[in-house]
Amino acid sequence: MSTIQPSSLLPTLLDGIDEEQLLTVLHIGPAAPETVEFFCRYRCKLHFIDLFSELDDLQVEDDDASGAQAALTGLLQLPADTRIDLCLFWDLFNHLQDPVISALATTLRPHLHGATRGHCFAVHNPRTPQYSQRYGIRQADALCVRQRPAPLPGYHPRNRGQLEKWLPGFRVSRSVLLADGRLEVLLQAAARPR
Repeated sequence: MSTIQPSSLLPTLLDGIDEEQLLTVLHIGPAAPETVEFFCRYRCKLHFIDLFSELDDLQVEDDDASGAQAALTGLLQLPADTRIDLCLFWDLFNHLQDPVISALATTLRPHLHGATRGHCFAVHNPRTPQYSQRYGIRQADALCVRQRPAPLPGYHPRNRGQLEKWLPGFRVSRSVLLADGRLEVLLQAAARPR
């Protein structure tokens, strides 16, 4: 069963996207029928990559993310010329160790451009309990939320500052505190170094 969660940041994420423009969307997680239906109105390529089902394989020891980097490269398998316009990370960063977040950012970096935007959930307070949910886009200002059958392993809640530290390819452009203590976060690709 799903519920609808209003979103004040989705309209900003989608702002300025022309329905005729070719759009490339990276959706981290299993394919959500609502997301597919929502993006049917756009000319787009949807890349669904379920990193949530690979969390055990993305664990690192002694902060050595080289194995995770190799695993992420294999899992993402994005063609070299892919330029991502929207990244839907959902609550992934609350389930990855710090070096794995950095490895993911490094893996995505060649596929980002100056207008790439992202969406995710973080927490305001590290003591925020785990919300084990799957997300999809219901409409331009609402998400479809489903409970996972079991909590995900490796809960490492991240606040805004921690996200900015471990996601060098992005900066937080806006965040909204939700009633349950989570933060809805809008990301903007950082300028590429020259």
